[in-house]
Amino acid sequence: MMRPLQRLLILLGLLALPLALNKQPWSGLAQAHTESKSTLARIIAQGLIKHNAESRIQNIHLGGRLNASAQVAPGMVGWLIHGTKLQQQQESSINITNIRLDYDGIQMSFHKEWFLANISFELDLELRLPFDNNIIKAYAHVSIVVEFWLEKDEFGRRDLMIGKCHAEPSSVHMTILTEAIPPKMKHFLHNFIENLEKVLPHLVESQVCPLIREILEQLDVKLLKSLMDECLVHPVRTP
Repeated sequence: MMRPLQRLLILLGLLALPLALNKQPWSGLAQAHTESKSTLARIIAQGLIKHNAESRIQNIHLGGRLNASAQVAPGMVGWLIHGTKLQQQQESSINITNIRLDYDGIQMSFHKEWFLANISFELDLELRLPFDNNIIKAYAHVSIVVEFWLEKDEFGRRDLMIGKCHAEPSSVHMTILTEAIPPKMKHFLHNFIENLEKVLPHLVESQVCPLIREILEQLDVKLLKSLMDECLVHPVRTP
């Protein structure tokens, strides 16, 4: 792992990422360049396509029965929403009807031999409400952030180190697209959305992070170093 002092120096040495990354935990890291058209970003995009990342996410089982008052522990992965005790024991269901991975918008931030990748997902959802079987359409956005770096051993050889990969909480937001919501369901829907915002990022993370790790581990260290040098030679100009 990266030495604590080395990581601290890197983090302190970077003071402001561009606006596009200002929702990330490393936002404001100043000397980092940001690139969305780099070779490395394309490699990650192609790997996610090859591994059918979108299909994997779309096939996530969100649970046939939803508990509007469920409490989800932070970091809990694969949580299934179990039977709600609504007054009439009726059920709700939710499905992911479409997902879009912004392949062209994968953001690569780098400083020396440290990288941060930001990958955005947009999801279309359909929620079937209890009581009257109304279908509510919703939109969700989640960003996955992963850090990795090259670290020298005692012999001067570089190894690829992969750090934290997670769904960035501040990137998660949901929008209800259906305007006509039955008044009696508004409170239920509010609680439901709150729970889904807790659960969905971890479910996406559980599908995407192993794929990203596999893609990165297949990269040759010399290739990665050359891609890094390419970014430094042709830095991105940010406004």
